[in-house]
Amino acid sequence: MAEPGFAIGELSRRTGCHIETIRYYERCALIPAAARRGRYRHYSQADAERLRFVRRSRELGFSLEEIKALLGLDAAQPAACGEAHHIAKANLTAVRSKLADLKKMETVLAGAVADCESRAFSGCPILDALSGSTPITLEVKR
Repeated sequence: MAEPGFAIGELSRRTGCHIETIRYYERCALIPAAARRGRYRHYSQADAERLRFVRRSRELGFSLEEIKALLGLDAAQPAACGEAHHIAKANLTAVRSKLADLKKMETVLAGAVADCESRAFSGCPILDALSGSTPITLEVKR
């Protein structure tokens, strides 16, 4: 008879999550601490599903706190959808802000590369831009 559950390596393979990330998520209480059999952690299918939820949420830019809040919602409760919507909307605003910042960065870098490619050598516009010699009008929000 096979033991129920599977080891952390198998969980990693099933979810595409690195082993150290799985341990980190356990420490952050995003996934429950695994049952132990001796020195080894054993995970259930429910653990794998929860980890996939966490991983997908991280891919979409949700913070650990937002993911904890989402995990705490009961999908069967009417208020859960509204709260999930509120969290997702705030995340969407943050993603759009990051996109705007990335577009600004692209413009500055493209200009520096174009300057570098279009003129005789009199210093490096890329290194000048990075060292602060050339003014950059870019504000990155963090």
